Amino acid sequence: MKHLPTRSLAALCVSALGLTACSSMSTHSTYSQAELPATVQVPAGHKVAMETVGVGQITYECRAKKDKATEHEWVFVGPDARLQTRSGTVIGKYWGPPATWENHDGSKVTATQVAVAPAGTGNIPLQLVKANPASGMGAMQGVTYIQRVATKGGVAPSMACEASNLGSKQVVQYQADYIFWKAV
Repeated sequence: MKHLPTRSLAALCVSALGLTACSSMSTHSTYSQAELPATVQVPAGHKVAMETVGVGQITYECRAKKDKATEHEWVFVGPDARLQTRSGTVIGKYWGPPATWENHDGSKVTATQVAVAPAGTGNIPLQLVKANPASGMGAMQGVTYIQRVATKGGVAPSMACEASNLGSKQVVQYQADYIFWKAV
């Protein structure tokens, strides 16, 4: 009977243990937009480049309506959110105006809205935006579309917007997944 040297046997055991540990790790499921309304689906010919969770605030301001100066409404001013991985590591930020997604690597992208779709009572709508060319080298380079999905909160305040509080600002909490796409 041939015996393996002790070091080789130890290395074999460590390798086997490592493979066993790896096989029990959960695999990341592929993002699917199949359940989304067609208006906010990314066109064919693109693939998911990055998935983030935006957690932060949206500011609204009480203003006179554009065509009815005697009536008032809460108007979207802009977002301020952390972009993080699904495991919670902060990798960038989302702010505006203009709507800007910025990665910690220094790359950033702005975008133009293509479409929105309802996301349920109390939630800001789902959204599809077409990215402008990125600035800076990094993760945002080559991004073509960004989807806002799985939204929670973020709608305009429920308190009255009237002449007595004209110009006041209110901050509401929100969360949404931002899915970044690149051309194939």
